Amino acid sequence: MNSVLYDVPGPKAKARNWIYTGVFLVLFALAAWWILARMAEKSQLDADKWTPFVTDSRVWTTFLIPGLLETLKAGAIAMVIALPLGALLGVGRLSDHAWVRVPVGTVVEFFRAIPVLMLMIFGSAFLVKFTAVESEVRPLYAVIIGLVLYNASVIAEIVRAGVLSLPRGQTDAAKAIGMRKGQTMFHVLIPQAVTAMLPALVSQLVVILKDTALGGSLLGLTELLAANRQISANYSNTIASLVVIALIYIGVNFALTSCASWLEGRLRKSSKSTGTVVGVAAVGDLATGRAV
Repeated sequence: MNSVLYDVPGPKAKARNWIYTGVFLVLFALAAWWILARMAEKSQLDADKWTPFVTDSRVWTTFLIPGLLETLKAGAIAMVIALPLGALLGVGRLSDHAWVRVPVGTVVEFFRAIPVLMLMIFGSAFLVKFTAVESEVRPLYAVIIGLVLYNASVIAEIVRAGVLSLPRGQTDAAKAIGMRKGQTMFHVLIPQAVTAMLPALVSQLVVILKDTALGGSLLGLTELLAANRQISANYSNTIASLVVIALIYIGVNFALTSCASWLEGRLRKSSKSTGTVVGVAAVGDLATGRAV
């Protein structure tokens, strides 16, 4: 019995898959046991290193919650600016006019090629040299500048790839009824491409949220990961605090992706278009030029 995508495995293939799964689980269990054993040797599993997160509310009210709020603030502001800016840049890259397409493409490729941390450092230096921004909020502004410049460029490529993934007939049909290029883009192509772009866009929003930690590492932003230094200094529990912070990041990003999945389901049900959803990898290939 065959599937559309692959041949259904036979008895030998099924047995082989079970063996591979068993070997992987054994190796995973051994690795986990070794890690826990090493942590126990270094007293990293002692109760006094973990109980502050349960018994001492100051760990949350003084360090973790303020750090999380700073992370969410920086990420939210960067998302609000980067999404529309990236959409405009993506539309500009699809323009029929070379005087629009070429400069926009240059800007996108320039900022997409620079590491986001370097953009944050440049942003901080720019604020110091050319503005009167107070030092207390300068790290936040520098992080937002870096995140916006880099991620708007990436989002522009996602938008371009999402529009190009639509069937050519959509554009031809719009032209046949006399719609101009701008009308076709904003009333026909973009609404349909949103569903195709959504998985890749959500992945990029998660990247924005995680990259706020770079500002805490070098620029002094008091975000979530930076709280680890303060907690470990007070409770001598670096590993425990990193584990808790990682779990918070996982929870926040899971909530973001869950909301996006719900929104994608609503769009699928309400959309009357014929566009298909392109996976993150497929849109990423288009965005990076690895696929046509």
